[in-house]
Amino acid sequence: MSKTAKRMAKNARRMVSVFGALLVGGMGVMGFAADAEAGAKAIVTQSASADVVGPSAAAEPSSECVLSPRWAATRALGFTARVRLDNALDAQVYEPGPLQVPGLGVIVYKDGREVYSRFVGSRHIGSDGADAPVTRDTEFRIASVSKQFTAFTLMQLVEQGKLRLDDDVSKYLGFKLRNPAYPDTPITLEMLASHISSLRDDENNYVSSPDINIREFFVPEGRMWNGGAHFAPKGEAPGEFFCYCNLDYGILGTVIEAVTGERFDLYQKKHILKQLSTKADYLPDNMDRETFSQLGTTYRRQTSDGRWDETAPWRSVADDYQGQKQKKDRLFIDATPYDLKGYVPGTNATGFSPQGGLRISFAELGHALEMLMNEGVYRGRRILRPESVSEILKPRWFYDPTVNNGDTYDGTMLAYGLAEYPIFGDSTSRVCRDYAVDLVGHTGEKDGLLSGMFFRPGTKDGFLYALNGVGIELDEDPRSTGKFSGNYIWEEKIMDAICQALWGKEFQNNLNR
Repeated sequence: MSKTAKRMAKNARRMVSVFGALLVGGMGVMGFAADAEAGAKAIVTQSASADVVGPSAAAEPSSECVLSPRWAATRALGFTARVRLDNALDAQVYEPGPLQVPGLGVIVYKDGREVYSRFVGSRHIGSDGADAPVTRDTEFRIASVSKQFTAFTLMQLVEQGKLRLDDDVSKYLGFKLRNPAYPDTPITLEMLASHISSLRDDENNYVSSPDINIREFFVPEGRMWNGGAHFAPKGEAPGEFFCYCNLDYGILGTVIEAVTGERFDLYQKKHILKQLSTKADYLPDNMDRETFSQLGTTYRRQTSDGRWDETAPWRSVADDYQGQKQKKDRLFIDATPYDLKGYVPGTNATGFSPQGGLRISFAELGHALEMLMNEGVYRGRRILRPESVSEILKPRWFYDPTVNNGDTYDGTMLAYGLAEYPIFGDSTSRVCRDYAVDLVGHTGEKDGLLSGMFFRPGTKDGFLYALNGVGIELDEDPRSTGKFSGNYIWEEKIMDAICQALWGKEFQNNLNR
């Protein structure tokens, strides 16, 4: 039985009553203490400019000094909330055990402005013991959070009249793309962007070298055909059944190339990434030297032959360039380099990983979050129209347990828009243990890296995070599963801590009224 089949069988058992009283009943509400835990608060009076003392302490500013960004965060979140959040994040890096991670970073927004950030651990573990720290400028491959940027690019082209969401994708691919089980049903751009296309990844077989036309995934004579494994069976119709599919975004990247005449990565850099004031890139060797020097590595605890072992040292599995830039305009697929000289845009953009290959810093990712929370505007510059942002956020699919119309991934995806999905605070997708906090955004997972970017609908409150490795195998090891939701345990720990710090006081006050 494949992993997907196992996961769907597990979902069927778990999703007996997704929208009922799933987790709230019988759950106590944890209030926030009026003061910090004993020993947590360290007050430094010698200097108004004193820096942080220890991992979770701060210097009390004098009445005449200007508040530092850290004390602005204290004022916005409250001292106790900030200390608890510091401690929760630090524990993931510094506490030994199966859930320890090499490094992580978090940025939190309140009312549209950054009010908190924390960067802990190592972005690169040196063989000589000289580790490079995670900072706000660390560039991690953010996995499926990248899909949001592909959706931004798509919607810009819709605004320009070059695309329509209800267009048959065949119009741009140069061949007729149909699921053989549904030969009369067009597969549209909207279906691709919301994972209701009836296409499938065939496990991890959704990227091919740039010399292979994307058509070869879908025709019997194609090198990527594999018995038609990229098509869903009868009963999982286009536009109706949800199954998360990375190949969908490889096709969208190819469509973007076809209508612009430019390589996917170069077009997005010019029209989205640069407009958001980032130096992000899909090809690390194309970064400038300063940005490249901030590249972070992804790790797993594995033996030298690739077996998971939580007692083994951290071993790099992605982006371990060791500071050495190589030839520009090359992409790597399974460590094999491919020169892009002679590549024809519009033939196969899967190698650029439109679904998950963007390298971007924490600070720069915050620019995208600001843009979404401000209805398409970043620092006075309009990137998308408000109606385009609404289209991105609007779910195209909702899970219906009575007909089991999709794979919810352990109850984490109960609806899906265009590269964004809602988290319902009273469901198995919840990320806050004690309060029903609704969010919208996207998570990412690749090679042990976990990432996420979310905000609370109707507000300008949000957050982003990334961690660069895990020590136990996701899904296969039961300890990787969350305690109160379908999310991974690391996702729960980070997002619950953020939610408690950012909104705990508000929910507690409402309960006390």
